[in-house]
Amino acid sequence: MSRISRNISIILRAERLIAQRHVAVAARRTGFYAAAGLAVGLAVIMLNVAGFFWLSASLSKPLAALIIAGANLLLALILALLANTQNAQADTTAAVELRDMALQDIETDIKDTLSEARGTVAGLRRDPLGALTPDVISAILGTLVRYARRRKNKPDK
Repeated sequence: MSRISRNISIILRAERLIAQRHVAVAARRTGFYAAAGLAVGLAVIMLNVAGFFWLSASLSKPLAALIIAGANLLLALILALLANTQNAQADTTAAVELRDMALQDIETDIKDTLSEARGTVAGLRRDPLGALTPDVISAILGTLVRYARRRKNKPDK
């Protein structure tokens, strides 16, 4: 039973590590998306005004506005693509393998325990008294030994 509890503990720790890495990557991604949004906002305000005046001196006003908007969208696209490159898979590979090994070990322990239980039930069907006798005798002897120790340790009144 201690192996099962140890494996469950390993599974829980591995799952916690996996979740922590996913949260860290999500936070980093959110930061990149926020930076992309801020960059787009600043680009819309500053570059639109400055670029529009600069381009409108040599081009028509509608064409100057279109070029400025395209540059802003390109910057936003680059930042969004950078945010999508963040991945927790590489950081969690070892934890996933550890979790899977612990699950497999628990599965093996459960199968072994079930086969032992089936063997005990089969033994009880064939010879109920013979199968129970060693367990009954050891339980009775254990109880007698504990009783004798208690009586020995108890002071006489």
